[in-house]
Parts: sequence; structure tokens; C-alpha cells
Amino acid sequence: MDLTPNNQETIIQLIEKGVEIPNPLTIDIGDGVKAAQISGNGVKIYPGCRIYGGETVIAAGAQIGREGPVTIENCQIGPGVELKGGYFKKAVFLEKSSMGLGAHVREGCILEEQANGAHCVGLKQTILLPFVTLGSLINFCDCLMAGGTSRKDHSEVGSSYIHFNFTADGDKATASLFGDVPRGVMLNQPGIFLGGQGGAIGPVRLGYGNIVIAGTVLRKDVLENNKMVIGKSHRGGVIPFVPDNYVGLPHMVENNILYLGNLAALKQWYIHVRQGIFNVHELGDLIYAGALDKLAIAKKERIKRLKAVADKMPDSLKKDGSGKRTGEGKVELNNNIGQVCDLFDSDVAAGIGAEHRDPFLTGLHKQINDNNTDYLKIIKGLSADLSREGTLWLDRIIHELCRKTAGILPSMNLFRK
Repeated sequence: MDLTPNNQETIIQLIEKGVEIPNPLTIDIGDGVKAAQISGNGVKIYPGCRIYGGETVIAAGAQIGREGPVTIENCQIGPGVELKGGYFKKAVFLEKSSMGLGAHVREGCILEEQANGAHCVGLKQTILLPFVTLGSLINFCDCLMAGGTSRKDHSEVGSSYIHFNFTADGDKATASLFGDVPRGVMLNQPGIFLGGQGGAIGPVRLGYGNIVIAGTVLRKDVLENNKMVIGKSHRGGVIPFVPDNYVGLPHMVENNILYLGNLAALKQWYIHVRQGIFNVHELGDLIYAGALDKLAIAKKERIKRLKAVADKMPDSLKKDGSGKRTGEGKVELNNNIGQVCDLFDSDVAAGIGAEHRDPFLTGLHKQINDNNTDYLKIIKGLSADLSREGTLWLDRIIHELCRKTAGILPSMNLFRK
């Protein structure tokens, strides 16, 4: 019997450069994995782990598989990250983020600094800004969550929470915003609390400082801040159901465009703010590239799902319940969806908000020097005026993209509230 581990040469290279592998015979390293992209500084790979993919990066101090076997496929794992057990594919984990046993984290996910989940958490197309904390037994796909200023003051999702991201009509144009990018990245907003054994039916938006009590299913946007949201059950009964009716189409389109706008703003934040900080750290350039890739994956997914809804509009027009305005909107969405998607596929966001971006970046760079490369300390150290300028820059990106979309789809009367 041959007990030689797969890709023995790479395992030997990793051990020689300082990676701690207590039982090399139990791990599986894929042929594409590059030893040069795994730090030898404090990394530990526990027994039973499988690491695949030429894009995999593991930075200093990462701990892989402490609670159970871990499978990694083309993930970028930052300094001090702990992936304790589970399956991780095409996701990015920034400094000191962590996931517990039984995690299932798939394409398009970014967990920023100190974001974390307990055991049995499922994520896909999910972006968690710093400090966001997920309890156990959670399905939280297709959403972005921000809020909080530290590990003691953070946004939290209670155990057994579900983000309902698949409709009865078979759609997933349901991405939700819990918080937003322009304020969330400044790390100065109150946390959001989603109570356990609850859920949210996407696409919804929720403001900062809001508390959704345990057991509540969030069905509508709550854009005000610092509110307590108490849900109630529907009355029992049996009522008619018309498939593919899309009575709430403008709301769905609005929230999808806002989500795409937030992704565009986050990309500009990574390009102009994060890139230089990433690049001073070991393997930081590869982790930065991985984050941009995940943002591209997230945008592609949202465009794909919105197009799928637009393609169903001709059939939807044949259904009962569409008034004149709604019917015109359906025709317009079907005819013009290509223009909307082209808007977000372009680089138009790069040229928006320079009047706020440039003074913000000037002030930011004064705080960055060779002795200050800690992203969280840099951002938390910004003055209120400077943070406000940065928020205005990112807000302008979202506003302009929404305004341009409304011009392409005038009959839908988007963003008129």
C-alpha cells in the first residue's frame, strides 16, 4: 500500500518554509497549488485538510482545520484567518476573519476584517464588512451586511436565521442590503441586529442601528435608523396565486440596481483605498486581486439574475393583474435590460464623485505611513469631516448609477421616493 501523500513535493516545500503540518500523510494538496502563495510564517494546516487551486493564497498566521477537515478551492486567505472546518470555494477572507465547523462558503463571498461565523453557516454571493458576526445554523446568501465599530460593537445575525433568496417564481434577483457601502466602510455606524430564528425575504434594505426581534421575518424595507422591527404572521387562508405576475416589479428592480451600485462603490473603495494597504503586506497583492475578482463575480451574478427576470416579462404581460403603468414598465425592462447591464459593466463609476474622492484620498494618505499599515486603525482614525467626504464620494457613485438607470427605464418611475 502506497502511503505517499498526493503532491508530496509541495508538502515538503511547505514544511521546509515553516508551515506547520502535524500529520502530512492526512492532507491532500492539488497539483495546481503554489507553495510560494502560502506563507511560512505561523500557518498551521491540521490533519484531514484538502487544498486545491492555483489561485489559493494563505497568508501569515492562518489556521486551517482546527475543529474539523477543511476543503479549500481557489480562496484567498488573509493574515490570522481561522477556517475551523468546512468547505470554502472562490471566497476571500481578510485579516482575522473566521468560520466555525461545518461552514459552507462558496463563490463571490468576501469576509472583511474580523467578520466571523459560528458553526454550520452557509454563504454564497455574500459580503460581510468588518466585525459582522453570524451565529450558528444560518443561511445568509446573496446579501451585503455592514455596521459596527469594533468586535464589541458589531452587526450580528442570530442563530437559525435565513435570508430567503429564491422566489416562488424561481427568481434570485433578491440580493439584500443590511446597511450600505458608503457609510459601512467608514466603520462609524451603529450595528444592525437580526434576531435568531428569523428571516428576510429579499430584496430588502435595512438601515443602521435597527433591531429586528427574534422570530421576525423581514418583508419590507426599513430605511430609517435605530428602530425596533417587530414582525407578525400572515393570517391563515388560501388565496389565488398568479405565477410570474411581478406586481412589485419596480421595488425589485430598484433594490437590484441599488445593490449593483453598492458593488460598484465598493470596487472603487478597494481600488483607491485598500490597494496600497494590501500591497505592503506579504501576499497582499494576491489577496487584493482575489477581492476584485470576487466583486466581479458578485456583479456578474446580480446582472445574470436581473436579466433572467427581464427575459420573463413578455410572458408576465399575459398574466392578470398588470395595470397600464406596470405593463409599460415590463415592456421597457425587457427591451432595455441590455443598456442597464452595460452601464454596470462599464467603467463609468471610476469617473464619478472626484470632487469628493480626491480631497478624501489626500487626507487619507496623510495618515498612512510606514508605521501605520493597519487598515482598521487607519479608517477608524479618520476625522468625522474626512469620513463624511469619503461617504459623499461613494454615495455619488450609487446615486449617479441609479439616476442613469432611471433614465433608461422611465416608465418604471424608479428612485422617486
